[in-house]
Amino acid sequence: MAKTAEDILKEAILLEMKGKAFYSAVAEKSDSPAAKEIFEMMAREEDEHIAFLSKQFQNYEKTQQFIKPDGYHDPEGEEVALKVLTEQLKKETNAASFEAAAISAAIDFETRAVKIYSERAAEAIDPLEKELYTMLAKWESGHQKALHEMNEVLREDIWNDNQFWAF
Repeated sequence: MAKTAEDILKEAILLEMKGKAFYSAVAEKSDSPAAKEIFEMMAREEDEHIAFLSKQFQNYEKTQQFIKPDGYHDPEGEEVALKVLTEQLKKETNAASFEAAAISAAIDFETRAVKIYSERAAEAIDPLEKELYTMLAKWESGHQKALHEMNEVLREDIWNDNQFWAF
């Protein structure tokens, strides 16, 4: 049975709620101030996504139409802040830490979100629905990229620290 637009919006809201819960829990449990800040930032962004999707869902339930998704913004300075925090994270943790494991799990989570949103964007007939899911895929792709870069930095460090290089 094909999923309705409401089903997909509910699934998207639930996905974002799970992401927020995960990021909040990691921030709370982390001993690293940098990791705490990174995961709190991710949780806040998931909150934005939940609010955005909830507004879409409420409107769609009433009107059977999507709202033009003009809420996407590249947060100014976020990329620079994440690079600085990644450098701090590198000093505060290692690639075998709780934080590194959480980053790895978060990459998988964001990859799943990008896949779901990209697939829905490709399937959508309604241009506003297509735009909505394209925007969400872009949002989550930004998270995925940032987390992947953090993971790479930590992995390089453990390889260097343990002299795993063949040369």
